[in-house]
Amino acid sequence: MNTPRTRNEITAALRPALLMLLVMTVLTGIVYPLVVTGIAQLVFPRQAAGSLVSRGGQAIGSTLIGQSFTNSRYFWSRLSATTPQPYNGTASGGSNLGPLNPALLDAVKARLAALRAADPGNSSLVPVDLVTASASGLDPDISVAAARYQAARVARARGLPTARVQALIAAHTAGRLLGLLGEPRVNVLELNLALDALK
Repeated sequence: MNTPRTRNEITAALRPALLMLLVMTVLTGIVYPLVVTGIAQLVFPRQAAGSLVSRGGQAIGSTLIGQSFTNSRYFWSRLSATTPQPYNGTASGGSNLGPLNPALLDAVKARLAALRAADPGNSSLVPVDLVTASASGLDPDISVAAARYQAARVARARGLPTARVQALIAAHTAGRLLGLLGEPRVNVLELNLALDALK
């Protein structure tokens, strides 16, 4: 049976713990996020707003999240395994299909068939990032090899010289971070917008 002294001891022990919980909740759950967001808005306003890309004053995408392109006039992005629709930012994640899973093989075969049907004369090896999804399912970039693989198709569909499309790929290739980390890559949305801007 609790005596008044025992209850007082429990209350004395709980009071600082509850106060600390309240203080830390306010600091880490309200104050810190507001301060970091405010600094980000001042120092990196474009990035803090989601790196949105606008055309005619209307947001049409982000350089951080991939988009689905299926028209032959455009470069195609990596596959996305997010549900219920591709490139769903609220459902970021891979398919979790193992290399022996028939569903993964079926998805790869379907994408290979689509790539071959869109460009039947292209006998080059298909870069792996054109037939597989990234771990996030949101990757906005493709490898330089994947962009070059699609260059002839895009050039034909737009009536452009292949060399001009290749030059556009080179102009939109981002190098390794600090010259060491990662691989050279091409942002698909930015490349497709550059194509649309060609006279």
